[in-house]
Amino acid sequence: MKKNWQLMMVLAVSAIALVFAFVLKQPLIAQGLITVMGSIIALIMFWGMVKKIRSGNFGVDLLAITAVVATLAVGQYWAAMIVLLMLTGGDALESYAATKASSELKQLLENAPTTAHRMVDGHVEDVDVEAVQVGETILVKPQEVVPVDGTVLAGESLVDEASLTGESKPVAKNAGSDIMSGTVNGDAALTVKVTQRAEDSQYQGIIKLVKESEARPAHFVRMADRYAVPFTLIAYVIAGLGWFFSGDPVRFAQVLVVASPCPLILAAPIAMVSGMSRNSRNGIIVKSGTTLEKLSEAKTFAFDKTGTVTRGILKVATILPQAGFSQDQLLKLAASAEGQSTHILARSLADAVPTADRLPATDVSETTSFGVNATVDGRKVKVGKAEFAGTKATVDTTAVYVNVDGQYAGAITFSDQIRPEAKETMTKLHELNDAKLIMISGDQQSIADKVAAQVGIDQVYAEQLPQQKIEVLDNVPKDGRPVVMVGDGVNDAPSLAIADVGIAMGAHGATAASESADAVVLRDDLAKVAAATLIAKETMAIAKQAVLIGIAICTGLMLIASFGVIPTIIGAMLQEVVDTVTILYALRARNGLHRQALVYPVRENKRA
Repeated sequence: MKKNWQLMMVLAVSAIALVFAFVLKQPLIAQGLITVMGSIIALIMFWGMVKKIRSGNFGVDLLAITAVVATLAVGQYWAAMIVLLMLTGGDALESYAATKASSELKQLLENAPTTAHRMVDGHVEDVDVEAVQVGETILVKPQEVVPVDGTVLAGESLVDEASLTGESKPVAKNAGSDIMSGTVNGDAALTVKVTQRAEDSQYQGIIKLVKESEARPAHFVRMADRYAVPFTLIAYVIAGLGWFFSGDPVRFAQVLVVASPCPLILAAPIAMVSGMSRNSRNGIIVKSGTTLEKLSEAKTFAFDKTGTVTRGILKVATILPQAGFSQDQLLKLAASAEGQSTHILARSLADAVPTADRLPATDVSETTSFGVNATVDGRKVKVGKAEFAGTKATVDTTAVYVNVDGQYAGAITFSDQIRPEAKETMTKLHELNDAKLIMISGDQQSIADKVAAQVGIDQVYAEQLPQQKIEVLDNVPKDGRPVVMVGDGVNDAPSLAIADVGIAMGAHGATAASESADAVVLRDDLAKVAAATLIAKETMAIAKQAVLIGIAICTGLMLIASFGVIPTIIGAMLQEVVDTVTILYALRARNGLHRQALVYPVRENKRA
C-alpha cells in the first residue's frame, strides 16, 4: 500500500540518517538523506493534494507539505524528520481505518448456475449455461437453481423466489408461467422455454447491478478535511506575521512545525478504529471509518421486509376450524399429514406440533402445487389449496385448507413473524437521528403496509424488484441523505451497494449481501442497527472533540512560536505532546460516552 510504503521509507531513512549523524559522525550525509527523502514525500503529497483539489476537496495536505518544505529549507532537518514520521504514520493509520470492503461477490458468483439441461429431440444434454440460446427448451430438475429466464411449457412446481423478490411464500408455476433465473425450483421438474440468454437474465443482472453500484464514487467530505481550510489559513497568517515582524524565515518554520496537522490526521482515524472495535465487540462489523461518519449523520433508513423487519420464517398464525372440529384437532391432523413433506408450509405446520404429539400417518402422497393426501389415525385427510380440500371459502392471507373424511374441516393461516425488537429499533432510530424510515419490499402492498404500521415505519414501497429498489434509493432527495439500507438477501445486494451505507443482517443472510454492505450485523438482531448508529454518533462526537482540542493547543503553540521562544526541534517535540493528548482522548471512543446505552439499545421513549 502506498501510504505504508511511505512510512517504511521514512523509518528506514531516519534509522540510516541517525547512524550517519551519531555513529559515523557524518551529519551532512544525514542531512542530505533526510532532505532527499523529505523532498520525495513532499512531491508525492503535493500530487495527491492536486488530485484532491481537482475532485473538489481540500484536505490537510497543503499545511503538511509546507511544514516539511519550510523545515528543510532552513536546515532544520531533524525537525523535518519528526514531522515526516508523524505525517506518514498518521496517513498509514488513516488508510487502515478507512480500508474499503473488498466486494468480489464471491457467494453470488458461486451460486450462479454454470450448466443447464438442454432438451434436443427428446434427449437431455448438459451444456454450459452460456451456450443456451433464446427459444431453446431446458429441463429444470427438482431443487435446482433456475439457470436462465424462461416460460414454463410443462410441469407444475412451487418455486422459491425469495432470493430475488424477498417474497417468503413459494410461488406456484405451471404451463404459461414466467420463471426467473436465480430462483429455486421445488419438488417437481419443469420444462422451460428460454426467453433470455444467461448474460441477460435476472440473476446475472443482479451481479451487474452490484458491480455498477460499487463503481460509483462516494461523494463525502471527511470530518478532518472540514477543519483543514480554516486551520491552514490560521497557521499561514500566524507564521507569515511572525516572519514579517522578525525578518527571520526560521520563524516561519518554527510556527509551521507546531502547526503540522497531526491532530487532524491522527485524531479522527484513531477514534474511528476505536469505534469500529467497539462495534465489533457488540456483534457489528463496520468496514471503514467513512461508514461511521455517514451512519452518524444518516437522515433516511431504508429496510427490506422479509428477513430484516420480519424473521423470514412463516409460522402458524390462526386456526379456523369448521363445526365439529377443535383447533387442536385440526392442527394435529394437518401437521401429521404434512409431516413428511418438504414444502415450506408443511415445515411450518410440523414446527407447530412436536413430533411426539403427532398422529400416525400412512398412505402419504403429495400432489405438487396442490397438497398432501394421507391416512391419519384412520381418517382420510387432505391438506393443501382450497380447491384441493373441497372448498371455495378462502382467507386473505397465506393458508392451507383441510379436508377430513371428505368434509371440509377448516383452514390454518400463516404469517411471517415481525421481529420483537423491530418496533423499538424504529423508535430509537427516530430518536437518534430524527430519521425518516422507509421499507422497500418485494412483497404485496397490503402485507408490507401492515408490517410497516406495526413497527412504526414512515413510508412503504412494495412489490419492488432489485432494479426498482435502487431507483427508490437514488430518488431520495439531498436533504434525506446520507441514506442507510438494511437488508439480508441476494436481492438486497445491489441496494446495499448503492446506498450511502449498506447494513447486512449477516447472521443467516446471503454472503453476497454481506460483501456488498458497508457494515454487517453478525447476530440475528435488528436492534444492532440502532446500536451501530449510537456507536457511530458517539465515535464522531469524540473524534470531533479530539480534533478541536488538538487545534486549540496547536493554535496556542503557534502564537507562542511566532515570538521565537520555541526552537524548531523543541516545537517538533511539543507536537508529539499534542499528538499524545489527541490520541489518548480519541481512544475514549473504544468505550463510548455512555456505556449503559448499549445495554438497552432500543429502550422505549418514555416521553412519547
